[in-house]
Amino acid sequence: MKKPLFRGFFVRGERKAVASKAQQITDMLNATVEALGFDLWGVEYLSQGRHSVLRIYIDSANGISVDDCAAVSEQVGSVLDVEDPIAGEYTLEVSSPGMDRLLFRPEQYPGYVGEVVDVRLRSPYEGRRRYKGVLKGIEGDDVVIQVDDHEYLLPHSAIKKARIEPRI
Repeated sequence: MKKPLFRGFFVRGERKAVASKAQQITDMLNATVEALGFDLWGVEYLSQGRHSVLRIYIDSANGISVDDCAAVSEQVGSVLDVEDPIAGEYTLEVSSPGMDRLLFRPEQYPGYVGEVVDVRLRSPYEGRRRYKGVLKGIEGDDVVIQVDDHEYLLPHSAIKKARIEPRI
């Protein structure tokens, strides 16, 4: 493997509250989703004032149907009503990760080595926040991406969003 041109950088805590809210909700709902026979792939909480969205992604070896999403939505909605982790109104969406799936945790990356991934960083590096290239793997807490002829080691904690590009 080539020596990476980039390794780590400092990340300001600008979106820490939103990220920790998504993690809090993930921890709260994981057992409920697993009890229904699904994997909790990830949680996105988009705080947008009065139009906030809580998006829950579920996955299964057998795929996900609309009925699966409805069943999870009903159970998760009940848990959220009791626990009330989000102040104010929000829209709850339950979905499959889809072909252009987001990657939320480091353990999700190895299954997509060799795929094109679109990574957006919390803070810019070399004047850019977006890196689109081939996922080479994980080294410790770093995601290795090859963009053209350069390899970058991006700390997972610095990644705002990583999405697999679907093959067409």
